[in-house]
Amino acid sequence: MDKQSEIDNPESQYMGSQPLRDNSNNSSSKAKMLEGSAWMTAGSIFSRILGAIYIIPWVIWFGIYSDQANALYTKGYNIYSFFLIAAIAGIPSAISKQVSHYNAINEFALGQRLYKRGLLLSAGTGIVCAAILFLGAPFLNDGDPNVNTVLHALAWAVLVIPTMSLTRGFFQGYQEMGPSAISQFVEQLARVAYMLITAYFIMGKNHGDWVYGVSQSTFAAFIGAIGGLLVLVLYFIKYRKRLAYLSEHSANELVISTSALYKEIIAQAVPFIIIGSAITIFQLIDQYTFFRIMNTVSDYSSTILNNMYAIFAFNANKLVMIVISLASAMAVTSVPILSEAKTRGDNAEISRQVTDSILLFAFLMIPAALGMAAISQPAYTLFYHLSDVGTSILQFNSYVAIVLGLFTVISAIMQGIGENVLAVKYFVVGTVVKFIFQIPMVALFSAVGSLISTAIGFTVVNWLILRHINQEYGLDYNRISEFVAKIITYSFGTFFIAIVATNGLYRFMDPASKVQALIVIGIAVILGGMFYLFFVLRSRLADEIIGGQAERLRRLFRIR
Repeated sequence: MDKQSEIDNPESQYMGSQPLRDNSNNSSSKAKMLEGSAWMTAGSIFSRILGAIYIIPWVIWFGIYSDQANALYTKGYNIYSFFLIAAIAGIPSAISKQVSHYNAINEFALGQRLYKRGLLLSAGTGIVCAAILFLGAPFLNDGDPNVNTVLHALAWAVLVIPTMSLTRGFFQGYQEMGPSAISQFVEQLARVAYMLITAYFIMGKNHGDWVYGVSQSTFAAFIGAIGGLLVLVLYFIKYRKRLAYLSEHSANELVISTSALYKEIIAQAVPFIIIGSAITIFQLIDQYTFFRIMNTVSDYSSTILNNMYAIFAFNANKLVMIVISLASAMAVTSVPILSEAKTRGDNAEISRQVTDSILLFAFLMIPAALGMAAISQPAYTLFYHLSDVGTSILQFNSYVAIVLGLFTVISAIMQGIGENVLAVKYFVVGTVVKFIFQIPMVALFSAVGSLISTAIGFTVVNWLILRHINQEYGLDYNRISEFVAKIITYSFGTFFIAIVATNGLYRFMDPASKVQALIVIGIAVILGGMFYLFFVLRSRLADEIIGGQAERLRRLFRIR
């Protein structure tokens, strides 16, 4: 069979959609989004839950130092997160988008070449950013020398994670979310295992230096990265023959030089850096302004301010990120699918895909956020300790999570359709709004004020993005408004049932008990979840999201 005959073969002309699997050719974009979202949601949720559960023994072993330790952990991690995003440089999302683009036009070899060039670039940025983080720690600690130790421990992870993240982006470009999800879970498993082992021996058994304990807990990021990278290497071995086949049977009609590939990666990546670090940037604004504002308007000691900061920046945020991870999973899934539609010039498909993404977001995020708000008291008690302040902040932060989650989804949509620069401009506007409201809100409401200014800033960004998408591609607002109205109704029902169950159980249970808090959470979640599941199935609302699976669930639960 000659070269042209092989290219004309339907198998070799595997345009776009998940070419690593032989049976994915007939999948619709909605089915691919659901499958990808399922993988990424499972990986993200399990990772977040694992990343939250470790807090229970960790806090116990750190004892009276737990809030101080959380504050130090957060200060170091916020700075590290920014440098990590800079090291990754938006390359994974850019690679995902561009690989999907090249796959859609049967240029698989070019996409694989792009990945190899991206590896060299990400390795270089990782080394540079790790060096800056390690050597620049004294200039980044904002007057807290303990932060230096944490940043030195975290710098090692910056060396490895860019390569791991880039490889995840490559698989996502093929719309294969399984490798990313499993790698993410293994990464978290290895990280948490190292954290707990070191915390137990340093603090739980030997009652050692809590700062050293925190530094080892942050060094765990490096251990986790090694585990996640090994999983991806195994997947590469699994798919190596298929990748070689696709490369051999590419159209090879595009000729792009190495320098042009690097320029393409950088041009695509820079906006991803800013958008990908959006929430982290807002957290850094809080970190570098909260203490200064509070020192000006109050006479609280540094210990009290550290405890306040730990409550909203670490404690509550750690639990709320479980909910936001739902949106993150959907966001990762939508980028390559939208890029493929954009490549084909299919504006109708883009409109449908955007609408479906928003509906899926509402279907999962709104009840999850309201549910977290309803169980905020037992959740905070379980993971930390009984605290009225902590409960109130977690409850408020749960509502803010809806705004942050929506930004995560629609900013990814903007990147998927190639509107990166405009998304950055909108985010800059939101950042200015955050700065404007930061001082008065923190001065009036202290810790909650930071969350209020964040919510206002991201609300402005969300409005600007949605307005633009509607102007360019049109959104089915009738369908969205009808769907979301029902979701909000059922979600408030879920919230009401969960909060009534929580308050009712606490009439005869000990609110300070962690074991009883777990029981309260279990009962409230089951009752609230059953209510939501029943009504979305009975009203046929679930059919909009999961299609034929909804009918099977109705038969299973005997719902008519």
